[in-house]
Amino acid sequence: MTARIDLGEFSADVMFKNIKNVHLSVYPPIGRVLIAAPERMSLEKIRVFVISKLSWIKRQRQKLREQPRETPREYLERESHFLWGKRYLLRVIEGDCVPSIELGHSRLLLRVKPGTSEKKKQSIIAECYRAQLKALLPAFIAIWEPVIGVAVGKFYVQQMKTKWGSCNPIARSIRLNTELAKKPKECLEYIVLHEMIHLLEPTHNARFISMMDRFMPNWRLRRDQLNQLPVRHEEWRY
Repeated sequence: MTARIDLGEFSADVMFKNIKNVHLSVYPPIGRVLIAAPERMSLEKIRVFVISKLSWIKRQRQKLREQPRETPREYLERESHFLWGKRYLLRVIEGDCVPSIELGHSRLLLRVKPGTSEKKKQSIIAECYRAQLKALLPAFIAIWEPVIGVAVGKFYVQQMKTKWGSCNPIARSIRLNTELAKKPKECLEYIVLHEMIHLLEPTHNARFISMMDRFMPNWRLRRDQLNQLPVRHEEWRY
């Protein structure tokens, strides 16, 4: 069941779920407000909750509007691409070869067959990001598991439009956005820890914040660094 609450300058979409607590999210690119609420919670109580969070919602919406965005990629010669926060210039090499990616000092060498479509080039580079992320994740997970006392059952890497990561406490799994491969490694580590702590505390309550402060005292700096970097261009639809 779904509903909508009109708050004047914006509306909030409400989804009723079999959960115990209210979850509030503000999504890019324009700051769509989504609330997940317990099935038996009244709309009036949800409205009161949202009104109590108006200042926070407005700040998040403003940040999303101000965050820079990448220009659409065309996968052409000398186009800029990023890996772990470092800028690489694309070099497209056509020939009778197996499609591949090779990292040079400041070059990203994309080998493709003549006539390869833009969509195919995009998928090759996306797979490179996915592979880079999957290769690095186990090391960060192994570092933090004994520190916070939690074991990750599985991890997944995929393209995500509205989140850097998510977790499933029941399945003991975490899910990371492939876009994180473009960002500095300290930003990835922050998201990994964030999602691992969610295995202990599903909400962003005082207990969650306390654990973040204890295990990574500079997590806010890493969060701000991540949020200030350009995000992927999307043709957003709702």
